[in-house]
Amino acid sequence: MSFRQAIVVPMVKPSEMALEPFLQAVKEIGFSAIEIWDRRDDFDQTLKLCKELDLTLCSMVGHRAALNDPAAHAKVADELRTSIDIAAEHGIPNLICLSGNRREKQSDEAAIEIVVAALVGAASLAERRGVNLNLELLNSRVDHHGYQCDRTKWGVEVCERVKSPRVKLLFDIYHMQIMEGDIIRTLRDNMEWIGHFHTAGVPGRQDLDDEQELNYRGIAKAIAATGYSGFVGHEFKPKADVVAAMKQAYEICQS
Repeated sequence: MSFRQAIVVPMVKPSEMALEPFLQAVKEIGFSAIEIWDRRDDFDQTLKLCKELDLTLCSMVGHRAALNDPAAHAKVADELRTSIDIAAEHGIPNLICLSGNRREKQSDEAAIEIVVAALVGAASLAERRGVNLNLELLNSRVDHHGYQCDRTKWGVEVCERVKSPRVKLLFDIYHMQIMEGDIIRTLRDNMEWIGHFHTAGVPGRQDLDDEQELNYRGIAKAIAATGYSGFVGHEFKPKADVVAAMKQAYEICQS
C-alpha cells in the first residue's frame, strides 16, 4: 500500500478516553499518523506522545478567518504564517485551509479570485518551509450549509490558478460522496491536485462498515493505484467500540 493511514483524533477519540491510551491503541493497530484540528491546550502533550510512540502528526487546521473574505486576508496571512512556521518546526506536513461560506452578492468566479489571492500570499512561504496548504472540500447540503468549496471542480480551479506545488486539495470522501458521488473517477482525474484524504461512512459520518454506501476497499485500491504516497485520515464517529472501529477502518484500507 503506497499511502499511509491516520486517525483524526478530535473526531474519533471518545471524550471520556484519555489521550495517551488512545494514541497507544492507534499505534498498536498499525496507524502511522494522527491529525488534530486546533492547537489547543494539549498540543504540547500530543507532540510529546507522538514522538514517544513514533507517530507522525500529519495535519492540522492552518487558519480560521475565511479565505473568501477580502477583509480577512490580513488575518488569514498572519494565521497561516504562524501555522506554517509551527508546522515546519515540528515536522507537520499538512495544513488545512477553509474557503469560508458563500458571501452575499459574491459570484463563484469572484470567490475563486479572492481565495486565490489569499493563498498566493502564503504559498511562497509554504514552499520554502516544505508545508502543504490543503483546501478542504466540504459538503454544503448536510454538515456545512453555505460552504463555498463544496465541489471538486471549484477547488481544482483555485489550485490551478495559484500554481504552487504546495497548494492542494483535501479530498474528503465523505463530503464529496454527498455532493457529487463518482468518487473513484473524480480522484483519478484530479490526483495531481490532491494533497490529503479524509474518510467516513455515508450517511451518518460513522464507521467504514457494510451498513454505509461507500466501497472503501475499492476506493483505497484506486487511491493506491495512482501512486499516491500521502496520508488518508479517518475522520468518523465510531458507533460503538472505538478500537474495533479503528481496526476495521485500518484493515479495510490496508487490504
